[in-house]
Amino acid sequence: MNAEFDVLSYQQRRPRIHILTLDRVLADDIYERLRYDSRTRFYEQVVPKQTQWQERIEEIETMAGQTTSSRLLIMDVRKITLPKLQQAYNKIIGYNRKDLNRLCFTVLVGDGPLNLFGAGKSPDVFVPYLAGQRVDYNPAVFFFDPFIHYEPEEIDSSMDDLFVLPKQLPRRFAPYFPEEGVTVDSARRFFRAAEQNETVKKQRLKVLAALYMKRIAGQFPEHKDRLRELLSKNGAQLASEKLNLYPVFFEDWVHDLMQRAANPP
Repeated sequence: MNAEFDVLSYQQRRPRIHILTLDRVLADDIYERLRYDSRTRFYEQVVPKQTQWQERIEEIETMAGQTTSSRLLIMDVRKITLPKLQQAYNKIIGYNRKDLNRLCFTVLVGDGPLNLFGAGKSPDVFVPYLAGQRVDYNPAVFFFDPFIHYEPEEIDSSMDDLFVLPKQLPRRFAPYFPEEGVTVDSARRFFRAAEQNETVKKQRLKVLAALYMKRIAGQFPEHKDRLRELLSKNGAQLASEKLNLYPVFFEDWVHDLMQRAANPP
């Protein structure tokens, strides 16, 4: 996949995090969560600044070489944007491959397999999907984000020049948000409660996690006990793969991985 790149080790990495995504709303959520956490607030965060997706792709491609100074790469691997970022991601993994899971870690945020909620499916539908992500990106952890999982008919990507990410919540969340005007952005802002005290943050995360689990259990009722592991830091074990739920224990994972990268074995 990355044979064109010299596999070098970059020892002089800094307490820096690259957040790689075309989604400004997700980038803001990650940035604010880390900025307002006492353990991660002092880490430098590098986020694409361009607002137009074409320019944002170019900016991320330009960042590829710069990622060799970071200890953590947070990568958005959702299906709709991954083809647009694949070239940049190939370069990024190529440059960092020798240091992965020692001096540098990758954290993936994604929307899961296309047939996730197909009739008769079980959570094991994630297994080949996660195995593919492991081969391509060697992540320390994969976070499934229900707020970016849309059915194919909910996304209009027929005209590439007019490509836009959906602003509305996935329709499966409609019963839980009866108020008008709730968007992914407003929902994320409410649940991260960035400038609120720790008690409020924990309460809202608990509500969000319960909402996610209610939806997931509704799709996989025969596996709801098994899927409760998604509420733990280690996530749910699915055959040989593990699955976490964004943003449950997200800041904890970032803190731990940054510490590990700073103090490699």
